[in-house]
Amino acid sequence: MNLLMRVRAAAVRLLPRTLRARLIAGLLVLLALSCAAVGVATTLAMNDFLVSRVDQQLDGYGVRFATSLEHGEDTRGQARGMFGARLVGGRVTQAAVVSQEGTTPVALSRDDEETLAALPVGRSPQTVDLSVLDDYRVHAARGRDGDVLITGLSLQGVEETLDRLELFELVMFGGALGVAGVAGALWVRLSLRPLQRIAVTARKVSELPLASGEVTLAERVPDTDPRTETGQVGAAFNRMLGHVEAALGRRHAVEQRLRAFAADASHELRTPLAAIRGHAELALRGRGSMSDDVRHALSRIDAESGRMSELVDELLLLVRLDEGRPLAREEVDLTRLAIEATGDARAAAPGHHWRLELPEDPVTVTGDPLRLHQVIANLLSNARVHTPEGTTVTVAVRRLPAEVEVSVRDDGPGIPAELQEEIFERFSRADPGRSRATGGAGLGLAIVRAVMAAHGGSVDVRSRPGRTEFRLLLPADLPRSPKRDICHS
Repeated sequence: MNLLMRVRAAAVRLLPRTLRARLIAGLLVLLALSCAAVGVATTLAMNDFLVSRVDQQLDGYGVRFATSLEHGEDTRGQARGMFGARLVGGRVTQAAVVSQEGTTPVALSRDDEETLAALPVGRSPQTVDLSVLDDYRVHAARGRDGDVLITGLSLQGVEETLDRLELFELVMFGGALGVAGVAGALWVRLSLRPLQRIAVTARKVSELPLASGEVTLAERVPDTDPRTETGQVGAAFNRMLGHVEAALGRRHAVEQRLRAFAADASHELRTPLAAIRGHAELALRGRGSMSDDVRHALSRIDAESGRMSELVDELLLLVRLDEGRPLAREEVDLTRLAIEATGDARAAAPGHHWRLELPEDPVTVTGDPLRLHQVIANLLSNARVHTPEGTTVTVAVRRLPAEVEVSVRDDGPGIPAELQEEIFERFSRADPGRSRATGGAGLGLAIVRAVMAAHGGSVDVRSRPGRTEFRLLLPADLPRSPKRDICHS
């Protein structure tokens, strides 16, 4: 079974994969089958024709040569190579062929004698294979003495003619297949050119950044002749691109409106939130009598308004990053940021084990120190919130050939596979049923991705039970630019 599977797999690998190769291969196979059919039919027809001519000659000679064997008559006038034999009582008594010197006796084997004895008398000529001679076309007739006289003519000339014909057909059909292969390849390539244009257009569209932002699909298939199948496909493809462009335009418009709403709402909320926090703090500092319930309510108002202010700041940051506003560009020591962020996390969660893996020399990049510190802090906060006490969290910084890597890994329970593609989306939560009080609004990892993208870097996650690792990659050297319109909330 394994051998059969391997043979089948090898056969599949040998099959042509591209449409062009399959069409050419199919054309050559059909042409080869047609040539083979023509060659077989021609050879069979020529064989029947030549054998019929031999039969006519055999009828013309009659049994004179076989009769001459008994009476020792002259063999002049007989064809060279003619075979003659005389059978008496089913046994061959005499057998000879006509040669250049005259009559040459032939010593037949027992199988040859049995073959000759089995020939029907008075029937049409038949072909026999004699061990001591070539193939012969023989005819058996009853003699005057009750014996059986056999006369035959060699088929060597017929076989030589057929061999030359087969060689000629092989050369001609081989040349025809070669010419047809080259011409077919050119024709198929020319015929598939419109399909190639469709593939080129699709490839260009696939390379466009369609995930976000304003997208203009200017690419179109040039050949859209409705009279051809490829033209119909091209026209349908162009219509599809038009629909996709319209849908992307509507999506971009909706995104713009949502960003504008988030920016406006965040700006409008900052002032009343600041006022609420100020009045709550002022009331809590008052020296007048206040019941415990009122003090608790004021404390909750202060805490929740603080959380709401953080959410507004995060939304404003994301809006600014979406708008492409530049970040600060200065030299940042990532090792120092890792030490500071880990120290803050250790103070916030002393029940976790916090480790640092840093190189001996500082690792620096060009970027916004405040935002990069926020990225590392968000990852550490994420590890602190979603892992139990006793979990070991490790922050590592190292320099790669062309990039700088910062990783945050833990030995906690891990992230479900179905959520790993979604955790960087806004308002995504690893545990939808979790209380809002025990976690953020789901913007932390979205900010991490947005800040990394603004720095020309990337972030990814690899997680399984017992090991979760967030990996940040930053270009080793980012171009410097003056500080302008810095995204600091």
